[in-house]
Amino acid sequence: MISAGIRDLKNNLSHYVRRIEAGERIRVTAHGRVVAELGPPASTTSTGRQDRYDELVAEGIIRPPVQFGDPLEGWPDLRLPAGTVTRLIEDDRGNA
Repeated sequence: MISAGIRDLKNNLSHYVRRIEAGERIRVTAHGRVVAELGPPASTTSTGRQDRYDELVAEGIIRPPVQFGDPLEGWPDLRLPAGTVTRLIEDDRGNA
């Protein structure tokens, strides 16, 4: 989670609002002391509980994707013979 002083927050509000829209939370500081946290509204599931993904984003543990879509799209489809990975792991561990 990032921190911003009140003056910096005021002078760059649009920048921080965009970051909040992207799912980040921001600690607001006054004289080096955290006085508030800003973040996106909590989304809830049908049971009324916040989704774990949203919790992790809000806590700053993970960040939402910058671009949507499949990150592996366009990568070659590599197929290895059955057992290859197991054999490589065993070789690496010295279990061969």
